[in-house]
Amino acid sequence: MLTTANPVRHFHKHLANQALVLVIKDLPFDAHPPPPSPPPWTNDAVTEVLRSISRYAFQSPRSMGRQSGFRHRTPLRQRNLTLEHHKLRNSTLVLGPAAHRDPYKAHLGPQKALEFFRWVEARFNFAHSEPTCREMARVLARAAQVKPLWDFLKRCGHVTTATVTCLIKLLGEEGLADQALLTFYRMKQFRCRPDTHSYNALIHALCRVGNFAKARFFLQQMELPGFRCPPDTFTYTILISSYCRHGMLTGCRKATRRRVYEAGRLFRLMLFKGLVPDVVTYNALIDGCCKTWRVERALELFDDMKKRGVVPNRVTYGSFIRYYSAVNEVDKGVEMLRDMQKLGHGVAGSSCYTPIIHALCEAGRVVEAWEFLVELVDGGSVPREYTYRLVCDALCAAGEGGLLEEDDGLHKRIKDGMWNRYRQVMKVKPVMARKGYPEMEESVMG
Repeated sequence: MLTTANPVRHFHKHLANQALVLVIKDLPFDAHPPPPSPPPWTNDAVTEVLRSISRYAFQSPRSMGRQSGFRHRTPLRQRNLTLEHHKLRNSTLVLGPAAHRDPYKAHLGPQKALEFFRWVEARFNFAHSEPTCREMARVLARAAQVKPLWDFLKRCGHVTTATVTCLIKLLGEEGLADQALLTFYRMKQFRCRPDTHSYNALIHALCRVGNFAKARFFLQQMELPGFRCPPDTFTYTILISSYCRHGMLTGCRKATRRRVYEAGRLFRLMLFKGLVPDVVTYNALIDGCCKTWRVERALELFDDMKKRGVVPNRVTYGSFIRYYSAVNEVDKGVEMLRDMQKLGHGVAGSSCYTPIIHALCEAGRVVEAWEFLVELVDGGSVPREYTYRLVCDALCAAGEGGLLEEDDGLHKRIKDGMWNRYRQVMKVKPVMARKGYPEMEESVMG
């Protein structure tokens, strides 16, 4: 007999599923006859219902079946809500975060969430608290309904600094940096005082859309003598990582070096103020130096982080591996990989092995590339289809095709892993997957 580990959590999930059925069918919440004993609505139960409505209304198809790993995506841009509304009304192509949402669900979700929020309060005399009001505000913020959001916060009596900070962070993630800035300025209207976390969330939102001038303005404000919200390690880490990341997106070499130099200046200022950088700060700066061909500076930072007791991880070593593979010094990249494995600073995955395999194939060392590919698969990772096909073609061209016939189980594991990943991402039905497996095998094997 199966027993749930947390019966209360299971009951809240059951209530959320019942409410979600009424949301999907667009029915009033009093559509079904009332049960003999009304459900005990608690803060956790109401919060779970609002979260389920948010997941249904704003779930993007890109987040279904996505791989757990770092994926390079186009940076966010400041969204123009008026232009998006005009394009949706005229059935024009919409780009950005709103491109992968169902307009009907995005309109229905906040409407039903507000209806449920008022229905629980009126029907069961439920007294809303700060968590439930925060979750309701998050639903309106994700729907980009700024005016209803501010009207709701004015009527709500449970607005705190943590709630406004959460909204600033969410608006920044949605590409609404201007609305996040306006929400920050309205904190006084909500009788809230910003803290360091509020400034950090706002600076991060501005950096995500590339508004570094405004982000530096708030940093300079925090650095004023006697300011009650001084910057911390996370504040400088946000700016350093943003400068290094956005510096790679411009085609101007001068602008790239200027942004990486600004990141280095902030790092030195951070040390001057007595703040201790963490592994994320070092990783961002090392990656920026490696991508601008300043590996000597990156190695200095690598030695400095070990002297300060900061343990490097897989991201740190991956920056050096990609650099050495790009400049045809693959032996140093292999040395970095072995050091990481020997010191236990991370588990090597596809992001570490793939640059080495490609560099070995370009150098004509195809047998070593095949050995690293076997080591990658034995470690539990699945190579990309392009990497697998590149190694197979290189072995056949070099007259080493016999290695491909020695272990058929390895090929089957690779093909099965590729197909499972393809089916998970593309959401292929199992019946169609079984019928299309031979065609997929031919495309993988080339």
